[in-house]
Amino acid sequence: MNLSLAGFQDAFISALYGKNPEALPVLTEQAGFLVYRNTVMKGACDALLANFPTIERLVGSEWLQATAAVYVRQSPPTDARLLNYGQGFPDFLDAFEHARDLPYLGNVARLDLLWNEVHGACDEPRLDVSTFAAINPGQLASIRLKPRAAARWQWFAGQPAYTLWRCNREHNDVPADLRWVGEGALLSRSTGAITWQALSIGECAFLDACAAGETLEQAAEKAEQAQPDLDLTNMLGRLIAADVFAAQ
Repeated sequence: MNLSLAGFQDAFISALYGKNPEALPVLTEQAGFLVYRNTVMKGACDALLANFPTIERLVGSEWLQATAAVYVRQSPPTDARLLNYGQGFPDFLDAFEHARDLPYLGNVARLDLLWNEVHGACDEPRLDVSTFAAINPGQLASIRLKPRAAARWQWFAGQPAYTLWRCNREHNDVPADLRWVGEGALLSRSTGAITWQALSIGECAFLDACAAGETLEQAAEKAEQAQPDLDLTNMLGRLIAADVFAAQ
């Protein structure tokens, strides 16, 4: 079989992950190839386990290693930066037959992904309280608060995903009286440290609107529609203190 260089590279990568090995029989039938293939597979599996430590704590190393092997064959890395590997893992867990009795795993994995994204995000100057307080009151409604790259948030409807993630991330016991209700989470990085806190549905709606480029007035309206009893002043103070917004 005559292959172009690009065709050979594609076939080689596919064979490494157990896909269409017959395309390169002279190569794949060699004993050395199997050793190399196992090394590559193990590296990808190890990266996945490293990127989802909370999932490993929830299900155990043996279960996650077996699951990672299935995922790696299905979705091998496409980026040399293995910190980014596993973008599709939460969706995979949502549909994975052997995780059917653990329907929260996908959302907990999404929080591990957010942590990785915050960890790898670029640094940006932050908006501080004094700068925000100095804004002319007449201009407040029309300003746009831009979330920093090192801030991530998400609302999880119908599941206490944040509590499950936080307790396992912090190596604490999950409360015995845990309520099965929706929760939101905010993760942000400041001075090199990543912090996390709970968010309400209105606060998540506010940040979604800010990220979409809407004005403070428009974002506040979205927040109040989602949560009519939301204290906007308290919310803004908390979000600014968490270094969520970029400097104006």
